[in-house]
Amino acid sequence: MQDHIKAVAAPVNPNIPEIRPGDTVSIHVRIKEGQRERVQEFRGTIIRLRKGGNDANFTVRRIATHGIGVERTFLLRSPRIEKVEIKRSAHVRRAQLYFLRDRKGKRARLTEKRRS
Repeated sequence: MQDHIKAVAAPVNPNIPEIRPGDTVSIHVRIKEGQRERVQEFRGTIIRLRKGGNDANFTVRRIATHGIGVERTFLLRSPRIEKVEIKRSAHVRRAQLYFLRDRKGKRARLTEKRRS
């Protein structure tokens, strides 16, 4: 049974480093528009990380124009993800940061994790 599961499992994307909730990341995703392909960047804070083998995913939230929050979910093993850059890490005490949806401006900031 395990061999059948491993046969259909997608390979791990080597372009994705170890990420955690609270990290501010820049994700470069390949997007297909008609016949053309281009790379689009999506910058934001990871508010959710779901580990689950082939179905593992993470949700990134950013504030767009006029204070509108935009969330996008990416598959961890997706070959469409070109690269993920970690811009900064934050000290958080929760696994899911859904409370950021209700906050705006300075209240939505997370304290940066000090590296020693």
